[in-house]
Amino acid sequence: MLYYLNTAPTSTIHIAFFDNNDKSGIDCVQPAFRRKAVTTLDVAIVFEREKPMLRSALILVAAGAALPAAAQQVVPAATPILADATLLDVVAEGKATRVPDIATIRAGVVSQSPTAAAALADNAQRMTRVVAALRKAGVADRDIQTAQIQLQPQYRYAENQPPAITGYQASNSVSVRFREVGRSGAILDALVAQGANQIDGPNLSVDAADAALDEARTDAIRRARARAELYAKAAGMRVDRIVSIVENGGQQPPIAMPMMASARVAKMADSTPLAAGEQDLTATVSVRFLLR
Repeated sequence: MLYYLNTAPTSTIHIAFFDNNDKSGIDCVQPAFRRKAVTTLDVAIVFEREKPMLRSALILVAAGAALPAAAQQVVPAATPILADATLLDVVAEGKATRVPDIATIRAGVVSQSPTAAAALADNAQRMTRVVAALRKAGVADRDIQTAQIQLQPQYRYAENQPPAITGYQASNSVSVRFREVGRSGAILDALVAQGANQIDGPNLSVDAADAALDEARTDAIRRARARAELYAKAAGMRVDRIVSIVENGGQQPPIAMPMMASARVAKMADSTPLAAGEQDLTATVSVRFLLR
C-alpha cells in the first residue's frame, strides 16, 4: 500500500483512490495540493483495489482529521503520582518577637474662626510652632510628613430653614515618626504646649523588619517539617523530600494605642507615658511534602 500525507494550514481534506497501475492518479492528486489554499491537513491515500475493508478504515481516519482544531488539541497529562508515595500539604506560621523601636503619631491643630481666611491664618501660625517644637526635640525632617490639610464651613441648622454658615474650621496635621519610643511621650507634651490640640496614635513598629521576617520564615519551615514528620510517623511512613514551598505573606501588624490630646489640657505634671511592649512578626507558608 502507498500513502501520501501533507501537513499545511488547511480546513479541506482530499482523499484519492487509484490502482498501483494507474499512474494518472498521482498526477491528478498532486496538483490539487498545489492549487488549494488549505488550512488543516490534506490527505492523499493510495491503496490497492483488492483491499476494500482497508478503504473504509482509511476514510474514517480522514474524517477524524477534519475535526475542528479545538477537538484535536492534546490535553496535557496530569502530574503523575507515584504508586509508593503520598503527598502531604502543610500550612504553618512562624513568628519572630521584637521590641518596637518606632512610634508613628499624627499631631495637628484645629482652628475655628468666623471667616475662612482667619481660620486658615490662625491654624498656620499654631502649626508652625508645632513643627518647630518637633525639630527642637531632635525629630529629623525626614520623619515629619504633612498628613492632611482641611478647611470646612460650619453650619447652623434650623427647622424649615436652609443651613446657615456660622464660621470655618481649618485643620492641619503631620505624621511624626519617633525613633526613640521612650522620648515620644515628652515630645507630645511639648507639642500640646505649642498649640497642638489633636493627637492620634501611636502605631508601634519594628524598624529592621526584614531580618525579623526572615527569622519568622525560617521558623515557619521548621514548624511545617516538624508537623510533616508527625503525620508521616503516625501513618507509618517517612518524609522523603519537599516538593514545593509557597509563602502566603509575611506581616508586621502595627500596634495601635489610642491616644487623644485636647487643648483643654492646660497643664501636665508628668510626661505622657508610652510603653513599647513586644510585637510578633509572622510569616505563613504552604509546604508540600512527599511521603514514602
